Amino acid sequence: MLTAWFMIVALMIAAYVILDGFDLGAGIVHHFVARTDEERESVIAAVGPVWDGNEVWLLAAGGTLYFAFPVLYSAGFSGFYLPLIIVLWLLIGRAAGIELRHQIEDPMWHKLWDFIFSLSSILLAVFYGAALGNVIRGVPLNSEGYFFEPLWTTFRVTKDTGILDWFTVLAGLVALVALGIHGAAWLAIKTTGEVQARSRRAAGVLWYALLVLTILSLIGVINLREGILDNFSRYPIGWLVPVTVIASLACVKFFNAKGKDTAAFVSSALYLASMLAGAVFALYPNVLPANDPANSLTIENASAGAYGLSVGLIWWPIAVLMALGYFFYLFRTFSGKVAQTTERDPG
Repeated sequence: MLTAWFMIVALMIAAYVILDGFDLGAGIVHHFVARTDEERESVIAAVGPVWDGNEVWLLAAGGTLYFAFPVLYSAGFSGFYLPLIIVLWLLIGRAAGIELRHQIEDPMWHKLWDFIFSLSSILLAVFYGAALGNVIRGVPLNSEGYFFEPLWTTFRVTKDTGILDWFTVLAGLVALVALGIHGAAWLAIKTTGEVQARSRRAAGVLWYALLVLTILSLIGVINLREGILDNFSRYPIGWLVPVTVIASLACVKFFNAKGKDTAAFVSSALYLASMLAGAVFALYPNVLPANDPANSLTIENASAGAYGLSVGLIWWPIAVLMALGYFFYLFRTFSGKVAQTTERDPG
């Protein structure tokens, strides 16, 4: 049962990364693929009806984490207090950039909120990647299950760790570029003309950076964390994950070059999912590794009671099916290309 909930939490996080990832990615490449006010409006229109719905998966993932592993929730939210506050403000900034852009028809007003939308998206991607890097690297958990990290210390991976060091910044760059490609692939699906062409070019250029960063991150994690590949030796089926990473990365390049935008987007989603799956598989049964392994939080010492988890296995699928039904309706309703110039969408 604990393993099942471990996988459920990972699935919810992956759903958030894939769904909210493409509108984050649209913000990342916003100023590169759209040059005029009308073109930037089309980028906003491509994510406008769905971005707030996509963020529901962040709340759902947090709620599931709190339900299944309350000790992890408590330790993580206290230890990562500073970056979480930064993330909260960035989420507000991104939402404001999308919604307030349309309130006043003035070029300077539009440029201001376009900048805030783009900057917030870029920094969110970096902080999300850095957060995953912290989990992979390990945090200074004490014997009571709590920790605190400053935003940075020496940028070296030492016992006095900070939120940002060379490894977590590398993880942040991987997230930034991967989500940029994901967003560009979505914009190629939803737009036409020059915006579509630039989105394809952006994905093609960013692909080379992602290839290099993926290799560097793999080398970094193997040298940084002893025993990170133990689960792959113990359970050989796990080697399907790196194979999927390689295959999906190759497919992104192939389909983008061929102009098959939907296939490129699906390949990008598969890359994101398989990268997360690799991290989860390598960490299991740890949910939050500590610098001192004796203090690490695992699925055993961080979980809720057995009765609550068993009841949750009944209600969780029902809730997820309802959410999936809503998202199927949402994406079906707003399918198709967006117009070059569009009025503000009520969604």
